[in-house]
Amino acid sequence: MSTAATPAVDLAAVKNYLLDLQDRIVKRLAAIDGGEFRADTWQRPEGGGGISRVIEDGRVFERGGVNFSHVMGKTLPPAATAARPELAGRPWDAVGVSLVLHPRNPYVPTVHMNVRFFVATAPAAEPAWWFGGGMDLTPYYGYSEDAIHFHRTCRDALAPFGADCHARYKEWCDGYFYLKHRQEPRGIGGIFFDDLNTPDFATCFSLQQSVGDHFLDAYVPILERRKGLPYGERERDWQAYRRGRYVEFNLVWDRGTLFGLQSGGRTESILMSLPPIVKWRYDWQPAAGSAEAALASDFLLRKNWLA
Repeated sequence: MSTAATPAVDLAAVKNYLLDLQDRIVKRLAAIDGGEFRADTWQRPEGGGGISRVIEDGRVFERGGVNFSHVMGKTLPPAATAARPELAGRPWDAVGVSLVLHPRNPYVPTVHMNVRFFVATAPAAEPAWWFGGGMDLTPYYGYSEDAIHFHRTCRDALAPFGADCHARYKEWCDGYFYLKHRQEPRGIGGIFFDDLNTPDFATCFSLQQSVGDHFLDAYVPILERRKGLPYGERERDWQAYRRGRYVEFNLVWDRGTLFGLQSGGRTESILMSLPPIVKWRYDWQPAAGSAEAALASDFLLRKNWLA
């Protein structure tokens, strides 16, 4: 792709794409649920703000949020400079869309998607910039056809960017969304990337767009297939228990949560990712041979679902 007609770094183009992506996703999800996403526009004292689009107590989504933010500051927070200390002290902009959907039906997986862009500037120096993001699936009951579909769509999103791109970003996702204190994956993975700034801005931006544009294709068929399945208290109880793992990851390990809190982001929007009903039990295990036990034995694995 030629970059001759575009600036080296086009923050406005990224922002416009992300606002459109948020709008497209919210409209599709609202049509499926039949409910409305509340829109909150917020401002950040240090600079910037965002639009949080949230649904609660819907027919399909017990809680879901699709958030856009564009925030800036005088000094990058520690979560953003841990891997690049040479950028400490630089003014910065961060723009992104982050979503988490917690469906009501336990047979429908929770899903997360994030696409973001950072640029840090300095006098008499080229701006430092990078893209990051990805998507991952967290089922409560495992279905191989759902896992295969999700991973196949992630592969398709990355196919134009190199034969090894999907394998690398899948492995990165498996390593990132891992609860080290539990020694278990959060879900069945997907794709994850960060610090993306080669070969050029246009190519990296195109990759981010492809990931964002493939989200609905990856998730909606699974949602439509499972949202009408009958369930009872047993399944809801298991869902609430497994949601505890999601909370643990987001509050202990997730760099995005840490960045948001360190940078003075809007707490309500950052913690929108947490499910509304969660349970913890002491040293509890599902019955051997049960559908609940099969989640760990057959699905919470580092596995090539497309083999």
